[in-house]
Amino acid sequence: MSREATSTTGRRVGILALQGDYEAHARALCDLGARAIFVRRPEQLQEIDSLILPGGESTTMVKLIDAYEFEQPLREFHRRRRPIFGTCAGLILLASEITDHPEQMCLGCFDAGVARNAYGRQIESFETRLEAPLLGDKPLPAVFIRAPRIVRAGAGVEVLARLNGNSVLVRQENVLAASFHPELTADRRVHRLFLEMNSPDTAHRAG
Repeated sequence: MSREATSTTGRRVGILALQGDYEAHARALCDLGARAIFVRRPEQLQEIDSLILPGGESTTMVKLIDAYEFEQPLREFHRRRRPIFGTCAGLILLASEITDHPEQMCLGCFDAGVARNAYGRQIESFETRLEAPLLGDKPLPAVFIRAPRIVRAGAGVEVLARLNGNSVLVRQENVLAASFHPELTADRRVHRLFLEMNSPDTAHRAG
């Protein structure tokens, strides 16, 4: 799979490729006519316009972020208002607070408190369908694997989908975050929404 490509918006899309399901995200982007730059070194953040933080194991990802000195470059990437999309463990990393593990590093990119593995262990993983009006009338398939729960969302956080009353797909300014794994289904509407966030004139349009 090519490591260098641009999205349908002409922007360069990166995926943090230290650990987790980054290849599944690359396939989702490819389905939309885009490919990814796999980001494995901090200096590569200078080469991209937007970034996906994939699912995986958040504790391991934090250790690798520390080992490869990614923390401050990631914070700077957000301060530059580049679009960022986090799924599952990626959502945990982007949150402002991890309520059940407050000692764990998080980047504070959107105003939310999250609880890790709140939807059960891996053997309790499940797939469901969500109502997501911004993405159209058709229910959105969603795969939950050791998923985090958003237990607090700030006033500036826009809720795009809920499960049993809990926010599971949210957006705040340049950040999109999902508790589930949209890359593991054939439905590409969430990734299309993220690609549209790459372009200022389409930042608030549904795919």
